[in-house]
Amino acid sequence: MTNWVELDRQVKSWILEAGKRIRESFHAELNIKTKSNRNDLVTDMDEATERFFIEKIRSSFPDHQILGEEGFGDEFKELSGVTWIIDPIDGTMNFVHQQRNFAISIGIYEENAGKLGYIYDVVHDELYHAQKGSGAYMDDVKLPSLQEVSVEDSVIALNAQWVSSNKRIDPALLTPLVQTVRGTRSYGSAAIEMAYIASGRLDAYISMRLAPWDFAAGKILIEEVGGVVTDLEGKELDPLHKSSLFVAKPGLHKTILTKYLKR
Repeated sequence: MTNWVELDRQVKSWILEAGKRIRESFHAELNIKTKSNRNDLVTDMDEATERFFIEKIRSSFPDHQILGEEGFGDEFKELSGVTWIIDPIDGTMNFVHQQRNFAISIGIYEENAGKLGYIYDVVHDELYHAQKGSGAYMDDVKLPSLQEVSVEDSVIALNAQWVSSNKRIDPALLTPLVQTVRGTRSYGSAAIEMAYIASGRLDAYISMRLAPWDFAAGKILIEEVGGVVTDLEGKELDPLHKSSLFVAKPGLHKTILTKYLKR
């Protein structure tokens, strides 16, 4: 039987320790490599941070599975028991170029159900966290339930490439939405953008293709404050596979989905 209260206490302390290590690396020279393409960056701090969490988890919870972005976790085909889904630095390009707008993101699942979610904005020292059924928090402040907002009054997170020529979506599909909303933003970190929806700083977020470690934690946070998390077709996300992502406040999700995203 998992002691979720104790697990929550442990992971929070590990996240804060890892964040401190990342901040202390700001004056060090980074070893930067590329993965799938020249803009898909990974640094020695991404790898060291993932290894840090894996060592802690293996020591304290040896029967738990781990899915990590940098590949130091386990290989498995289905969620069983307790699984940690970890992005050690979500927004690595921001980490490299700006030293801000990146986060540690950890979602902890039991079978297919999200139980604990954490997004730590390392630079601003803001820890967003949630336990299923107990609400979501930023540090020690409980986040209020999200309120409905009209499309015209909303601020949405959307990368500019999705309204220009690209391989994933007809840019004409999203142009009317961009022209209607109050404003658009792009922070370059799915975790930050989802945390900002949970805390009311943004109203919606759209992305064409993200990995489980990008959305696993944010999904738990947003659902705890009444937001809706699906793919662009309105379908439930699979926490083991890549997917498009559409996150929004209640009401707004249905309006954008039916009026702007239905092909």
